[in-house]
Amino acid sequence: MCGIVGYVGKQKAVTILLEGLKRLEYRGYDSAGVAVLQNNHIDVAKKVGRVENLVKEVARHQLTGTTGIAHTRWATHGGVTDANAHPHVSSDGKFALIHNGVIENFASMKRFLLSKGYTFSSETDTEALVNLIAYHYQKEPQAGDKSRFLESVRRALMHVEGTYGIAVVCSDAPGEIVAARKASPLILGVGEEEYIIASDVSALISRTQNVVYLKDGELVHVTPKRFTIITQAEEDVSPIVNRVTWTVDATELGSYSHFMEKEIFEQPAALENTMRGRFSADGSTAQFGGLNLSPVEFRQLDRFAFCGCGTAWHACLVAEHLIERFARVPVEVDYSSEFRYRNTPLSGNTLFFMVSQSGETIDTLGALREAKRKGYKVMAINNSVGSSIAREADGGIYQHVGPEIGVASTKAFTSQLMVGAMIALYIARMRDMSFADGVQYVKALKGVPDLVRKVLEQAPHIRNVAKRFARYNDMLFLGRLSLFPIALEGALKLKEISYIHAEGYPAAEMKHGPIALISEKCPTVFFAPQCEIFNKLVSSIQEIKARRGPTIVVTTEGCEIPAGLADEVITIPDCHEAVLPIVATVPVQLLSYYIAVERGCDVDKPRNLAKSVTVE
Repeated sequence: MCGIVGYVGKQKAVTILLEGLKRLEYRGYDSAGVAVLQNNHIDVAKKVGRVENLVKEVARHQLTGTTGIAHTRWATHGGVTDANAHPHVSSDGKFALIHNGVIENFASMKRFLLSKGYTFSSETDTEALVNLIAYHYQKEPQAGDKSRFLESVRRALMHVEGTYGIAVVCSDAPGEIVAARKASPLILGVGEEEYIIASDVSALISRTQNVVYLKDGELVHVTPKRFTIITQAEEDVSPIVNRVTWTVDATELGSYSHFMEKEIFEQPAALENTMRGRFSADGSTAQFGGLNLSPVEFRQLDRFAFCGCGTAWHACLVAEHLIERFARVPVEVDYSSEFRYRNTPLSGNTLFFMVSQSGETIDTLGALREAKRKGYKVMAINNSVGSSIAREADGGIYQHVGPEIGVASTKAFTSQLMVGAMIALYIARMRDMSFADGVQYVKALKGVPDLVRKVLEQAPHIRNVAKRFARYNDMLFLGRLSLFPIALEGALKLKEISYIHAEGYPAAEMKHGPIALISEKCPTVFFAPQCEIFNKLVSSIQEIKARRGPTIVVTTEGCEIPAGLADEVITIPDCHEAVLPIVATVPVQLLSYYIAVERGCDVDKPRNLAKSVTVE
């Protein structure tokens, strides 16, 4: 969950490193630091807090070297202190290391190193690894034809249990970096007479669009002239250089106040990109180029299983509803973290979908590996080309929404909903859905971007609603059928960025417990579209008003809410059942965003959260 940047080249390293950290700050912002090689010495600057604090600290140092590493931290082992900030330096001063992940056996490593005279100045697991590298460097003074630096890192990693993405510099090896990964993302950017190591493409895209995605168990040794990649087993790797299709402009704020705001308003274009080229010529069904299963194989499946975490799990719940509703095939949905540790009974003809925006979510990656270990085919739904989940899956669907920087997912979530709706159509047309119904379904999907634009036009009204409700500290979100997961998502968005306690429930479940929370101090956001159970929804709203609970009702055009039941009404366009969850999501995204702004919260960097969860 931490951000990693490393640079080898001819430019002043610290300038490039700080720029990379600013682009990576959404991955962790407890502390930040840099280490620069100069005059055969490692100079380190690090500071608690945001990258801007580090910038001020760096100004006090003369960091002129052209090789360095930098890190922005999301704390796992040890509190948020300057001492625990990365980079960590070995007690002999020869090595500096930055690390994303968790070293599970660091305590035994530390005991061993203490017995060998190495000292420690932090509470982190990372410091044990940098000292272990120093130990192997001293233990093996001769490496033959191999780099002694690279060999010391490789040997140290043989003893590590856990996950890591690391970058290391050595005072004896000016102009060199060794980096390695295991279940934590790491990318090499190949520029003109320079190389950049990063945990995310956004940190290097301003320097180069040519990248190599490192695989688990690989180490890369970067020098000013070239780079080499080997495996932990010392096998040489022939690198594949990929071209990133988006540019640095996609990671800039432009005229928006926050990335979350920008990404909410990017959703019409993002949804168009998700759909582009994915409908049949006759306009009656969806088509996907990367599933690697024939229609006959798909037709033989009798169950689907979806795994995701957080927002992605909510998208899985919507996909479950739509597939069962339109394709009449049973669907199982699991939290990734639960699936990998419980013994779920599944039929032999089950296909898995792993949903993760980053493609690096550690729990979802673990669930993928568990499903494959049991012999199941696994598809990936993700937004990151070259990610671990994308590479290890048997096939998949890219979302194509561009980089999402805001920690609270918006455009990636509605894109996941779109993919789920398209999968439901794809399966349904193989089974019972008629050509005519398929055409109507496709027409509805293609119309979603314009429907979302209409909702976004209500932003000023929703901002005014937010001002009225920003003072509350508790809130309920209620919905039924396909909008129950959207109630969960609305509650999650609100609690993530405004720190308001919020809960999502099926509306009919309110009277089975949550109604005890209803009072004039606890508002409810209620999804009440025109549908076959509209009268039941109205009855639930009446139960809330009878207990003096304030209400915000999200409803469809032409639907009349009885007088006195809604303190505020947000209207969305009437639409096909398959796309209703997408359209209904946008107003609660805006509501959460404007409430957080009204409360003075740091929307893009909410406390305790990071964008990509790459540790258990």
